[in-house]
Amino acid sequence: MPGFPYWRHSNPVIARVGVPSRLGLGLALALILVLAALLCIALAVTALHSARVEAGGDQRLAALYPKDERRELSGADYERYPGAGVLFCRADGIPRKAAAAWLIGNQRLVVLNAHNFRSRHLERTREVADCFFQIGGRNYDFAPETLRLGTAPGAMSLHITDDWALLDLAEAAENVRPQPIPASPDLPTGTATIPVVMVSPGGHANYAGQTSLERCAIRQIDPPSEDAIRRVRHDCNNGFGGSGSGLFDESGRLVALHSASLSMNSRRIFDLEYHYGSAMMFEGALLDAIRTRVAAEPAKPPVR
Repeated sequence: MPGFPYWRHSNPVIARVGVPSRLGLGLALALILVLAALLCIALAVTALHSARVEAGGDQRLAALYPKDERRELSGADYERYPGAGVLFCRADGIPRKAAAAWLIGNQRLVVLNAHNFRSRHLERTREVADCFFQIGGRNYDFAPETLRLGTAPGAMSLHITDDWALLDLAEAAENVRPQPIPASPDLPTGTATIPVVMVSPGGHANYAGQTSLERCAIRQIDPPSEDAIRRVRHDCNNGFGGSGSGLFDESGRLVALHSASLSMNSRRIFDLEYHYGSAMMFEGALLDAIRTRVAAEPAKPPVR
């Protein structure tokens, strides 16, 4: 064979020396190729990690959108957006932050999402007795028998626009102002950019702060569905624990209750069809139920 003259050597001993030499060369080349492949993999993993850090850390800390202007609530924010509280529920006896919730209309009525207690197929996921409401630095138990879900009798599943629930506290909250009963919204159905502030008293799992506030926008209001309630599609950043966040207009009026977001922790641009947050307007059966519940409760002197 040209280039390998030792294969033709007349001495069989010398000829045999060429065999292990050639095998050693092959093994060395194979080892180099393996090491090169491992180096490429390591570089790719490092690049991916760097990209995640630049995009907001690991997936648990990823915002929904490239623009993330969330900040923690200040004392002035609590004054501007009264009634902001947090739902805690016990798991294995340990209280854990579950969602945002709002004291509305009086010192007893709490408005939150139905999915805190029911699955999408309306299976019971938590007992009300395992949860409590935190506001103004105090914890308050619920009166479980007062639970009112937004779903109609005989419903088989939970939708965005009936994902609401009302609960009374076992005792009235003290030294806190409730959120006023929302006024009937005057926002038209259709596509438009409406500036709002998303207030998340429970914060988000993908945000380092304990609370969250962000200026963002409603991008579309869908036609009414269940109980004459409209869904709004918004571009506010959200994360696990942000359910029940309130969307306020520029005047500080509560207009919608956040329910869920598509593609959680997937940081990409807003899309009206595939990547957006969903909230329900305070109107229809939800607003009627709030008014009825508040009217049945004796009013307490306002907190100043």
